[in-house]
Amino acid sequence: MTTPLPARRRLAPALTYLSLIVASLVVLGPLAVVFLTSLKTSKEVTDGGPLSLPDDWLNLDNYATAFADGKMLSAFFNTTVILLFSITGTVIIGSMTAYAIDRFDFRAKKPIMALFLIATLVPGVTTQVATFQVVNSFGLFNSLWAPILLYMGTDIVSIYIFLQFIRGIPVSLDEAARLDGANSLTIYWKIILPLLKPAIATVVIIKGITVYNDFYIPFLYMPSEDLGTISTALFRFKGPFGAHWEDISAGTILVIAPTLVVFLFLQRYIYNGFAQGATK
Repeated sequence: MTTPLPARRRLAPALTYLSLIVASLVVLGPLAVVFLTSLKTSKEVTDGGPLSLPDDWLNLDNYATAFADGKMLSAFFNTTVILLFSITGTVIIGSMTAYAIDRFDFRAKKPIMALFLIATLVPGVTTQVATFQVVNSFGLFNSLWAPILLYMGTDIVSIYIFLQFIRGIPVSLDEAARLDGANSLTIYWKIILPLLKPAIATVVIIKGITVYNDFYIPFLYMPSEDLGTISTALFRFKGPFGAHWEDISAGTILVIAPTLVVFLFLQRYIYNGFAQGATK
């Protein structure tokens, strides 16, 4: 027996809203637990449940402890420096590489594209021994330049994003500029790069979130506590604060807050960038 058509029409929106509610609970549930825990005292954490409400909603002692003992200020500074250099290098290197691949014909063009594709399929962990030896041989171990160079040189996804946008830019613009005496570098800097603003916004946001949340590379290449980033600073709480979940939760909120604010303000650029890149 088939379901009547009006019943199907009522059932479809109900299932849609139900799936959205379930997905929202899955995402927001852990965040709510962490936020509530960050406002509690040690006794409240021990005696209450994960969703129990704190007695004092203005209790910021845990945040002060997390900020001071976790060395969050230096961690934010180091993370900001790494972000600025990494994102700038990724945008310049990625856009120039994509411009060269799309606009120039050379013998090794297809093999290079194939190598880029293969590089995306190789797990980064499998090459860490060789990568570590190279970084150490240049004397970059335990310095901010180690993660900066690694982040700039391992982003194949950004190259493909720029490539999709450059393919949508008419070649006639290049030809007209060459008639006016412009060389390849001038065409890239004056014509191609300004037209890549949607792609640049997409790459900046995606790359920024990736670098901000990465733990493995800063932990491996910058073991010194003075060179900690946001992710490694939060890892420090595993020792003396291993049983103090209120301090750990406060540190987690401090780490999540900047990313959440940036994403809420710039989310439309992410969606628009991917949508435009997919239709190029």
